[in-house]
Amino acid sequence: MAGTALITGATAGIGAAAARRFTAAGWKVIVTGRRAERLDALVAELGADKVHAISFDMRDEAAIDAALAALPADFAQIDLLINNAGLALGTAPAQWADLDQWRQMINTNITGLVTITQKLLPRLIERKGAIINLSSVAATYPYAGGNVYGGTKAFVSQFSLGLRSDLHGTGVRVTSIEPGMVETEFTLVRTGSQTASDALYHAANPMTAEDIAETLFWVATQPAHLNLNRIELMPVSQSFAGFQVAREA
Repeated sequence: MAGTALITGATAGIGAAAARRFTAAGWKVIVTGRRAERLDALVAELGADKVHAISFDMRDEAAIDAALAALPADFAQIDLLINNAGLALGTAPAQWADLDQWRQMINTNITGLVTITQKLLPRLIERKGAIINLSSVAATYPYAGGNVYGGTKAFVSQFSLGLRSDLHGTGVRVTSIEPGMVETEFTLVRTGSQTASDALYHAANPMTAEDIAETLFWVATQPAHLNLNRIELMPVSQSFAGFQVAREA
């Protein structure tokens, strides 16, 4: 049964693909992100009767408050929150990393996510709705240079379990989606290099934003009595790395 979904980080990639998938099935969708022109293009593509755009930075609590307070009546009854907004910055080992990049990841991937979640909980409880948090395989499997990004995603996975526990008896469902390699703007944002992004995905047959959007839709449309706690998914071409070994000279 269709409802109203709020999807954070919908200017590109998984968020934009999810907006298309849910509206195609008759849902109303609120899309958020920093790049207002991309959100406006999504509204123009999908229709203002189906999509409402609100532009803000996930690190700005006052902007989140203002956006939620100003939702039109026909978009205000939210049944589903998809916490998709997040980013990875830098690939350097911890000892050489940029502390400002660490702070930006923490403030976006953790602080922004928990802020908008907590503010929407009363509506979601009233509607017996659902929360789907986008985590990552990096939450479980560390890799060199993953440091704070992996830590933020581990938080998202654990926070999802904590929400399930706290929301026991309310009817609200909570799921953590933990993808591996998905070809979006993720690596371009992380490295600032289109060449690096192309090299990572070349001939790897990675998952697509549409693959993850389909998973999100499947989770959201399961029967109300069924909760999927977590889903980890990878392309067939990707598997688990071996242990690193430093050898003495």
